[in-house]
Amino acid sequence: MSNQPTVLVTGAAGGVGRATVAYFLAQGWHVLAVDVIDPKPALLKDIDFVSLDISNPADIDSLFNKFSAHVSSGLDALINNAAIQITKSLVETTAEEWDRVQAINLRAPFLVTKAFYPALKKANGAVVNVSSVHALATSADIGAYASTKGGLLALTRAMAIEFGGDNVRVNAILPGATDTPMLEAGLNRDHLKSRNLKQRKADLANKILLKRLATPEEIARIIYFLADSKQSGYITGQSIVADGGALARLSTE
Repeated sequence: MSNQPTVLVTGAAGGVGRATVAYFLAQGWHVLAVDVIDPKPALLKDIDFVSLDISNPADIDSLFNKFSAHVSSGLDALINNAAIQITKSLVETTAEEWDRVQAINLRAPFLVTKAFYPALKKANGAVVNVSSVHALATSADIGAYASTKGGLLALTRAMAIEFGGDNVRVNAILPGATDTPMLEAGLNRDHLKSRNLKQRKADLANKILLKRLATPEEIARIIYFLADSKQSGYITGQSIVADGGALARLSTE
């Protein structure tokens, strides 16, 4: 398909990443994908995948070189989705752990966007930064992660301001509790007292107005909406909260 749009998805092996890759594929897009983890072969079908550590600036150059031929005519969308989470109190978080979270969650979106900006400009493309509700309201023992997601919102606004003249749109999505491996790993904190994982998920869902967790596919559809200029061509510098209503209720209620 000569006019097939192209998207680059970072963090493609994770829960939201896999769902995003699958959704763009289903819409007929050419998908470029990167993750430090080599995903199962099923993800590799019909996409171009490379395993790199985008927290390493040298690997950003390698990423661009790997995909340069695919974006020679432009990049229609970039999804900055890669992220890690450390569940520790701030006083127990080491400088090395802090720097690692910042490098992947905040520095990498800056570096990847910078590297692929000429291709985005050529296609009048869109950037979607995957932030989190933790950018707006957070809890104990997740401070390093929350700080990067708040920073990503500020970066989204800065990118939108600087890129608007080139008709490159930049928006953010702030997912709430989504049923992914990252969510499961984060349930080891003491904010939910249940002993087993299934009950912890149920307790968490009960705190949400819609009484359920989001599916990765639901988040992927919103990412696609923000990336697709036919649907969101006049939206830039904005953030969409997809949290099932979690932030609507006062904590004192």
